[in-house]
Amino acid sequence: MLRSVVRGCAAGAAGTTVLNAVTYGDMALRGRASSQAPARTVEKMARSVGWPVPGSGDDRENRLAGLGALAGIAVGLGTGAAVALAHRAGVRPPWWLGGAATGALAMAATDLPMARLGVSDPKSWSATDWVSDAVPHLMYGLVTYGVLRPGG
Repeated sequence: MLRSVVRGCAAGAAGTTVLNAVTYGDMALRGRASSQAPARTVEKMARSVGWPVPGSGDDRENRLAGLGALAGIAVGLGTGAAVALAHRAGVRPPWWLGGAATGALAMAATDLPMARLGVSDPKSWSATDWVSDAVPHLMYGLVTYGVLRPGG
């Protein structure tokens, strides 16, 4: 089982690298700013458990930006580990379905906490917002699931 978790984390790391590359490529292509949602989500989560992020001004904002990015990496590795455990248990859909489901799982793991904490409301997102979120997560899922598949 430990081997599956480690393999899943490695697959999730590969997927996370692709997600970041697609996201940063979109930012470069369209000239858009990075999202503040991960940092704001971390801030609200930390406050809710009684561990507010220390500092003030730029130091605190930079700390939150770093923690938001690290949270995204954790979601990527954790999703990879969960999918690897499901794969070990015999859940093995075809590559396209497994990849899409893996991407959807990672997207839900990031978007649901943001919505629940009031950081972002997906119901108010434009089509462009949805594409900017869905495409990197789909690429994450395809890469992560592809690494986990035998021969992948």
